[in-house]
Amino acid sequence: MRWALVRVCLAVTAMVVIAFAVPLGLVVKELARDRALTNAERQAAAVAPALAITSDRSQLARALATTQAGGQDRIALRIPGTVSSPAVDLGTHRVSSAALDSASANGEAVTVRVPGGLALLRPTAVSSGTIAVVEVFVPDGDLTRGVTTAWLVLSGVGLGLIITSVGIADRLGSRMIGPAVRLAGAAHRLGEGDLGVRVPEAGPGELRAAAAAFNAMADQVVQLLASERELAADLSHRLRTPLTVLRLNTASLGDGAAADQTRAAVAQLEGEVDQIIRAAREHRTPGAVPAGCDAAEVIRERMAFWSALAEDEAREVRTAGADRPVRVPVARAELTAALDAMLGNVFRHTPEGTAFAVDVHSSDEAVIVLVSDAGPGVSDPVAAVRRGHGDGGQGSTGLGLDIVRRVAESTGGDVAIGRSVLGGAEIRVWLARDPRTGLPPAPGHHRRATLRRRR
Repeated sequence: MRWALVRVCLAVTAMVVIAFAVPLGLVVKELARDRALTNAERQAAAVAPALAITSDRSQLARALATTQAGGQDRIALRIPGTVSSPAVDLGTHRVSSAALDSASANGEAVTVRVPGGLALLRPTAVSSGTIAVVEVFVPDGDLTRGVTTAWLVLSGVGLGLIITSVGIADRLGSRMIGPAVRLAGAAHRLGEGDLGVRVPEAGPGELRAAAAAFNAMADQVVQLLASERELAADLSHRLRTPLTVLRLNTASLGDGAAADQTRAAVAQLEGEVDQIIRAAREHRTPGAVPAGCDAAEVIRERMAFWSALAEDEAREVRTAGADRPVRVPVARAELTAALDAMLGNVFRHTPEGTAFAVDVHSSDEAVIVLVSDAGPGVSDPVAAVRRGHGDGGQGSTGLGLDIVRRVAESTGGDVAIGRSVLGGAEIRVWLARDPRTGLPPAPGHHRRATLRRRR
């Protein structure tokens, strides 16, 4: 917009300068021509007194020589002869005799174009009763004297006006565009998660109103997020009472593998609730990179937990790639929640006895976690990762895969759902090792690599 204003001002100023400078330049040229011809008329009129009192050749020659044009050999005189007086012809004529005769017969001053300039022919009556013609030569240099300088001055003034107008338009444009640029930058930073960004209310009235509205919106967003965190913390805190009762009841189950597993599950559930409360109340700095964790260790731990349930349901379980450390920029609790969401979906949405597998692929740029099963698959992969679109008929809240998606996108990665080689669903989680530069590649590339490795 700033350059658009400058271009408009440049076009308008150029049109105004041209509209005034061109006619003014032509007027200057005509004034120079009129000045030269007026000077020639004055030179010719200076000879008229001598012609009125004498027709002597020598006296007329002296009268011509006293003029400025006579000193430059630019004036000539012709007096037709009569019975009582001879003809007089003085100076260098640059026009033809026919032109002189025509001027003498008409009795009016005329200008004739001659090589190198103009010739002014001025008829004057003499004492002998004839009409003498005084010829004054005006060179082209006198006709255009000062015109070039005037045109250069006009061009300089016009160029100066254009440059000045462009500079003023640029400054005015910057004053108008500056607040708009700051507002756009603040909106971009707010979209990236900087909740503390605000815009100074400056510039035109419309932009000041927009800045005030943006600041009010940002304050409202901060308040809504704070209310949401407090609500999540309060709702999670309400679970403490039934969890306490459940933990006390598990203490009376006695000894045995099932009792130990139940107590461990209750302890883990209580720890997860505490983690939710702490995460809801803490304020994370926007753009901060998490400390990260060892994905292989988390996978081994969670697979050990879910293997007991898989054994009870006669499910075949396979794990690959989790035998060596794999660092990912994801908090341990978040990665654990994502794995539990994917594995919980396997147990919830596939019949007993369905096999599943967890594979880990790592490189210098990314880590890929594949959870596949031999179940019926996912009918609508797009809706599966959309928040709140779970199958309520099967007890799903629609938040599990959304949690997985948010964990992947926090690193710059993504989540893709497809068909696995086991015949069921395959969930591919792409985690970038550097969240600031991670960009997910084509989903099919990793899926084909997975197929080749399994085969």
